[in-house]
Amino acid sequence: MIRAENIFKSFDETEVLKDISITFEAGKTNLIIGRSGAGKTVFLKLLVGLLQPTKGKIWYSDVDFTNLGKKEVRQIRMDVGMLFQGSALFDSLTTEENIRFPLDMFTKMTTKEKKDQVNRVLERVNLEGSNDKYPSEISGGMQKRVGIARSIVLNPKYLFCDEPNSGLDPKTALLIDELIADITYEKNITTVINTHDMNSVMGIGDNIALLHLGKLVWKGNKNEVMGSDNKLLQSFIFASPFLQRLRDAALSKG
Repeated sequence: MIRAENIFKSFDETEVLKDISITFEAGKTNLIIGRSGAGKTVFLKLLVGLLQPTKGKIWYSDVDFTNLGKKEVRQIRMDVGMLFQGSALFDSLTTEENIRFPLDMFTKMTTKEKKDQVNRVLERVNLEGSNDKYPSEISGGMQKRVGIARSIVLNPKYLFCDEPNSGLDPKTALLIDELIADITYEKNITTVINTHDMNSVMGIGDNIALLHLGKLVWKGNKNEVMGSDNKLLQSFIFASPFLQRLRDAALSKG
């Protein structure tokens, strides 16, 4: 579980986040949604400790993450996996070397132990036998799965995903969503996903938080989206006339 408590963030005189309080549950896919400029990326950076809040606290279980020293932060980060928007693989490293990177950084495992762990996560993301391939030799969807494998290689308690479906075709995006959700449920991970993909919202949105101009303006789940009368949520979800017609048709049948 991760809890944000009365979070404010300012850059110079500009207040970007304003009094956000929310809990991200373990074993659930927790989605942060909102338009460009809503504050999603800044909030995600605060949650992982890349930025510090101007005011407020962030708790990892019962640990006040905002007041930890460097040694304690490093310990927490060993429990954190991160899936970056563009996969962020090292072009000069093979699939195995990319996935092994966190093990080299944070563990004292033997070479054999590292290889065994790499193979275990490769099998979990259905990429067995891809150890020696370079990023340029595999598809975008496979690169994303390598990124997922790297993010879970340390068996994290917390997983952060920044626009995991960016640049993927709809079918591959669906597979990535399902993979992230399955891993979350299997391992009881606290997963936080920053996304604007409506398929993700309606497919795996166990908990959804809508940010607007730095404020938390709606919380709910995928089953509550269609029936919500929150105008900001409606405007965001049903931005296109096509989606609006679908919603109107669904409500008329209900």
